[in-house]
Amino acid sequence: MKTLLNLIWLVLAGFWLAVGYAIAGIICCVLIVTIPFGIASFRIAAYTLWPFGRTIVDKRSAGAGALLGNLIWIVVAGWWLALGHLTTGIALCLTVVGIPLGVANFKLIPVSLVPLGKHIVPTNQPFA
Repeated sequence: MKTLLNLIWLVLAGFWLAVGYAIAGIICCVLIVTIPFGIASFRIAAYTLWPFGRTIVDKRSAGAGALLGNLIWIVVAGWWLALGHLTTGIALCLTVVGIPLGVANFKLIPVSLVPLGKHIVPTNQPFA
């Protein structure tokens, strides 16, 4: 079932959302200071391509640097990406088939706003 949902997700929303994250990652990798933002953006781009069967957990070692980085990320790119998830989620929820995909889009909004200090793990290992 996860594979079927991931394939439908990839066609309807995942590819374009991943392209948005990849563009944000490329822009962030231009400066040396913003490379951690670019790496986080590429990591989330891979997650948005194939999200079902994986989940996001908090890093235990994340500290003040991640908090400061997340505040900068929200201002620079986070709210654009969150807006993309919101509009795509609303559009997908207009159809009966798209409701699970819309809900998945809404679950991606928090990580699009604050990506630093997060791990992407398989759902069968949420505490890995």
